[in-house]
Amino acid sequence: MPVAVLQNLICPVCGGGFAESGQALRCEEGHSFDVARQGYVNLLSGRKPAGSADTATMVAARAGFLDAGFYRPIADALADAVAGPPAGAGSAGGLIVDVGAGTGHYLADVLERLPAAYGVATDVSVPALRRAARAHPRMAAVGADVWRGLPIRSGSAAVVLDVFAPRNAAEFHRVVRPDGLLGVVTPLPGHLGELVDRFGMLTIDERKDERVDETLATCFRRRSRHELTFAMDLGPTDIGNLIRMGPSAHHLDEDTLVRQLAELPERTGVTASVRVSAYQPVVEP
Repeated sequence: MPVAVLQNLICPVCGGGFAESGQALRCEEGHSFDVARQGYVNLLSGRKPAGSADTATMVAARAGFLDAGFYRPIADALADAVAGPPAGAGSAGGLIVDVGAGTGHYLADVLERLPAAYGVATDVSVPALRRAARAHPRMAAVGADVWRGLPIRSGSAAVVLDVFAPRNAAEFHRVVRPDGLLGVVTPLPGHLGELVDRFGMLTIDERKDERVDETLATCFRRRSRHELTFAMDLGPTDIGNLIRMGPSAHHLDEDTLVRQLAELPERTGVTASVRVSAYQPVVEP
């Protein structure tokens, strides 16, 4: 684990700092957490996280789809929002925290833009953490639930990322530096519109953008916003990965999906439509 990441992690039990002890992290009070052989450390403790964690099948589908480059415009827009000119919050170095990071795809892209920065990918899914641990040499993967508190020092993050993930405004505000940024990606109502009805996927709330702003308003003010819509040319395998990698996968029948995918033409046009926003923390006078 990068030393710069370890210095900013805290024990989820007592809040103390960590030191490496063999293949484990141990805090000053003696609480110990094993580092898995795949390289991640699970700092979740106590009751099971709320909601459904991504399964190994979902994570493999996400890796296949993202590695194929179909969402490259989203990754570029997010990196531009938090690391592009004017100088990004992490341009001089610092910690980038990706909440609900999945495979670590977006965090790795931001780290490529910021060679002096280092990152921590948090998720509740063990299959996701296994992949995130290998996503970038300046990244660590940590099991954590944003609703139960991130095991990260207050005011330590230059940038917090939230891409299609749960948003806990108070916890984001606690973690981010006063001069830091929060980068958020949310789907617009037309996102994947060609697939939603055909495959019974979850729909996007028409008021989602308004609700996001309401959720963040007490802790953050918006610095920039960019709506991004682009066409993707997908084969049946790509569409299968796209459907299986998201929350709709928890509600779909796999046999039905396989049959529907077999009925698709060789190529299908699918529209991606998202909003990429950057927020600055509200600093009390």
